[in-house]
Amino acid sequence: MVFHGGVGTVTGSRFLVSTRDDAVLVDCGLFQGLKELRLRNWQGPGFDPRAPRAIVLTHAHIDHTGYLPRLVQLGYRGPIYATPATAEVARILLLDAAEIQEEDAAFANRKGFSKHHPALPLYTVKDALRALQYIRTRPYGERFEAGTFRVTFRNAGHILGSAFVQLEVPMGEDRAHRIVFSGDLGRYHQPIHTDPVPLPPCDTLVLESTYGDRSHGHQSVITQLRDELLPTLERGGTVLIPAFAVARAQLVTHHLRVAIETGRFPDVPIHIDSPMANDVTGLYNRYLESEYLDRSIPHTAPGALFPRNVRFHRTIEDSKKLNNLPGPRIVIASSGMLTGGRVLHHLQRLAPDPRNLICLVGYQAAGTRGRALLEGAPTVRVFGIDVDVRARVTCIHGLSAHADRDELIRWVESAPEPPKRIFLVHGEPPAAESLAEALRPRVPSEVVIPAMGESFALA
Repeated sequence: MVFHGGVGTVTGSRFLVSTRDDAVLVDCGLFQGLKELRLRNWQGPGFDPRAPRAIVLTHAHIDHTGYLPRLVQLGYRGPIYATPATAEVARILLLDAAEIQEEDAAFANRKGFSKHHPALPLYTVKDALRALQYIRTRPYGERFEAGTFRVTFRNAGHILGSAFVQLEVPMGEDRAHRIVFSGDLGRYHQPIHTDPVPLPPCDTLVLESTYGDRSHGHQSVITQLRDELLPTLERGGTVLIPAFAVARAQLVTHHLRVAIETGRFPDVPIHIDSPMANDVTGLYNRYLESEYLDRSIPHTAPGALFPRNVRFHRTIEDSKKLNNLPGPRIVIASSGMLTGGRVLHHLQRLAPDPRNLICLVGYQAAGTRGRALLEGAPTVRVFGIDVDVRARVTCIHGLSAHADRDELIRWVESAPEPPKRIFLVHGEPPAAESLAEALRPRVPSEVVIPAMGESFALA
């Protein structure tokens, strides 16, 4: 097994499992954040793109799927397995990612701020559509073959369609090595999504460690939203919430709905300025009665996840209309770490005004504008220009779709027997190291933090 991404960072998850005769790639993510990480996307994947017999996806987030069009561009031609909901979400995300890359390259060329002439997208919409043709769907709980490997998806409770992957690796003489890849693990007792199902017996566990060094705490999200947003709204300011279009935008707006309907929050205009979030919301509404989501959510009408005053903005013209609307109002736009998309135009406009608020609601990877804002940067660079940050910046805790340290340990201990070895991935070094220290006294497993490109034999 070779770790070609998702180590030392929370992005770029790619894990290649090989035998003498076969290989399968688990996840095929894009690197994000620091420039040195982003540049890896332009390098080779570290393996022959035609080597894997199949690709298996844990879920649709770009840091787990965003390299697929590039890999197909480089020669991959095998099946890409995912749950049905993941396939639908991935289509939205990959096409959106390709459109953003094309638009950003065109914008850079028009404005002349790119160091490369001409600026080029990593891949195009045509490339994304080509990659999507290789996706094959399998439901939770169905054991299927991917080459000589056997695979089963189990509900990870992270986002719509997310799974952890049970992989049975043939070892000869009717023996198999059992590996579980957690993907991104969801939280317990959260609205909209279900709890992750218990960890089954396995020999090796590849476990995410995004929040391996902290607890999300138990402060009410609605109380935080009220306390942090109300002062801005009362003085007529605009609240900008950069939110991931999948799960986070829906969860934030669902909390606002509950707060408004229970009289704890004013009935102010809420704008979701993201075609992708609009499309994903449609999927969430369609899957409300399914095993993917919490069936206890009240949904008496289409769109009932949201309050009645939510307005969707799909076209660029609709988005531009927000420039002329005064506060008080709330604007939700992606991306959640302010790495691209429409949120950058809103940031450029709203950040210099001290009446406004920038409200971060998710993980901010190193090297992103979101991390810079979180750390108090006085300026952020947007479209080649340094933008003053005079607006207040805050962070709402407890909205993450990732399990925290205690929840990760709880999931590991839910297995009927501990894994022989645990690899900690998809986390920055302090988080992975902290989780390793917490796990070692609790489980008899060997706990390993792999390095980029490191390989391990399966016992």
